[in-house]
Amino acid sequence: MPALSDIELTQLKGVGAKLSESLAKLDIHNLQDLLFHLPFRYEDRTRIHPVGGLRPGMQGLFEVEVIGSRVVQGRRRSLEVKVSDHSGFVTLRFYYFNATQARQLMKGTMLRCYGEARLGKLGVEFYHPEYSVMSGEKNKAPDKLTPVYPSTEGLQQPRIRALCLQALTWLDRCDVQDLLPAKVREAYQLPELKVALQYLHQPPVEADQEALLEGRHICQSRLIVEELLAHHLSLLKLRQGIQAHSALVCKNQDTRPSTHSLTADFLALLPFSLTDAQARVSTEIEQDLARGIPMLRLVQGDVGSGKTVVAALAALRVIEAGAQVALMAPTEILAEQHLSNFQQWFESLRIDTKYPIKIAWLSGKSKGKVREQSLESISSGEANIVIGTHALFQNDVEFKSLALAIIDEQHRFGVHQRLSLKNKGLANGWVPHQLIMTATPIPRTLAMSAYADLDTSVIDELPPGRQKIETFAIPDSRRLEMVDRVRQSCLSGCQVYWVCTLIEESDALQCQAAEDTLSWLQEQLSGLVVGLVHGRMKAKDKSLVMDYFKEGKIDVLVATTVIEVGVDVPNASLIIIENPERLGLAQLHQLRGRVGRGSLQSYCALMYHPPLSANGKERLNVMRESNDGFVIAEKDLELRGPGEVLGTKQTGMINFKLADLQRDQDWLPEVKKIAPSLLNQTKLCEQLIQRWIGSRRQYGEV
Repeated sequence: MPALSDIELTQLKGVGAKLSESLAKLDIHNLQDLLFHLPFRYEDRTRIHPVGGLRPGMQGLFEVEVIGSRVVQGRRRSLEVKVSDHSGFVTLRFYYFNATQARQLMKGTMLRCYGEARLGKLGVEFYHPEYSVMSGEKNKAPDKLTPVYPSTEGLQQPRIRALCLQALTWLDRCDVQDLLPAKVREAYQLPELKVALQYLHQPPVEADQEALLEGRHICQSRLIVEELLAHHLSLLKLRQGIQAHSALVCKNQDTRPSTHSLTADFLALLPFSLTDAQARVSTEIEQDLARGIPMLRLVQGDVGSGKTVVAALAALRVIEAGAQVALMAPTEILAEQHLSNFQQWFESLRIDTKYPIKIAWLSGKSKGKVREQSLESISSGEANIVIGTHALFQNDVEFKSLALAIIDEQHRFGVHQRLSLKNKGLANGWVPHQLIMTATPIPRTLAMSAYADLDTSVIDELPPGRQKIETFAIPDSRRLEMVDRVRQSCLSGCQVYWVCTLIEESDALQCQAAEDTLSWLQEQLSGLVVGLVHGRMKAKDKSLVMDYFKEGKIDVLVATTVIEVGVDVPNASLIIIENPERLGLAQLHQLRGRVGRGSLQSYCALMYHPPLSANGKERLNVMRESNDGFVIAEKDLELRGPGEVLGTKQTGMINFKLADLQRDQDWLPEVKKIAPSLLNQTKLCEQLIQRWIGSRRQYGEV
């Protein structure tokens, strides 16, 4: 018996090359894809409504006779068809029609129509209703709910419905394997796959439409669980594949007392003590590094929680074991911040240690001799710490003994980019340990799904002395008041950020807005030094401006969202964010975290452009009420969805067909329980992953 996935769409009546192309746009390539292309809502067309009872806004099925039609020439040409039944008259109006359609809708023709009644020129009208000419068998009303499918240009609902009905007839002729084990189905009272598919394409009229609309019907859950399971297994397979290799064992090999290890010397030189949370996470990493299998750990921590120190400790343990470390960041500014921190911390350490510490820098803008020197020091092993951007992924970057890859702000990289580093250490017979860091708190549900291949640590404590950042919203009509506040803040010895944002995702437009704001503020704030930083500046110019700001030579820094991550200026106590309603909550929280880095009371002004939408008001209220990144992340998920929050629209990390991580979050712990028992059933795992992910799988070799 052939499998549904092996049957081409051309086996269906009426499907040729052109229609196949349209279906491919919906990711439908075979009969299985078509059957898994499920309706997103349903219409009740089982009851005939009298037209005399129709009111604007009502939807319904009605049977009528054409009593007249004409082409109306006005501002928009339309076909106007008057119809009636025993109860009254109504008008059908078509703005897009052809001569064949006009001839078809002649006086005396009997129609069955479905649509939404609206108030038009001639009273109640239907605009472009679905209709069929009544004859013989067609006079019988449907006895099932009518499905409405996701569609694309050139593919109308009647055509998709007809194709799905054809596909359903193949269910008994072909093998559609139920990949959920019977024990799992029984445990959660889930129906068999065939039953679920049949029901969802043709629900009975008494079906719970509310549950179907919300995606929580048991037949939908049957498929959602399978899809979540496929994604979870793909990530566990990724983990399994990486941890099948060996990794460098990083234990303290020094014969000196442990109190004099490289990490202990480093901690002694720091002007502060680790928080309990930093110490706990650092111990977890230390244990991972000592195991001899690749560490795969995600470290989450709110803005200012001290993740970089934890990363530095991990790096020192690897250097102590005689190997190299790579630290990658998504932007040059963030990478430069890491470079500055590591240089500052390790300078004193380098003087009094038998372990020489040399840091190499590599970015996309590293050119010529500078780049050659960096590449040479990396390949020779002279550089035991390499800091940079995506340039570290490039093929010509060869490490002598890479044993640890630290990736900052993971959600800004694609999965494959992260995984490409695994080959960089294979020359030594090991795969590098991976330490993933993010200052963007990830909601528990997303972390459970998107990072199932990683162990998770949370730095849930801020350094002592940090005060809550006071946040307030103000309309941009009060811009001059904010200028006065900026002046007062600077005269009291503090520094200020002024952040420019635009809705358009254009660096050029953002930079122009920032430059205009710079000119305006320089006029308004005579006597104060106003600087500018944006993404299109040369790296050395950006660094120079940031250095001046850190040193207190600039009072007010006008910036784009380029400063979202990585800039640490303890003396900055006020940040103004323009057009905050255009940004996600997580991004706003990141920007706000540029202040409050020291002991000063700090403030964040959200300067919005009225009127605000209900969603905009809610988001600004969340920012005013909470400084907790995890609370904000959960709200961001609720308001924007997982694709936006994780940046998956750009990276392609998660692309579910049916599942919704927010709606289906209660299933995630259950899927996590089910997955390990299936992981060793190689064939079943492969079939599940192939069915739901196919060529989009995340664990393939890169």
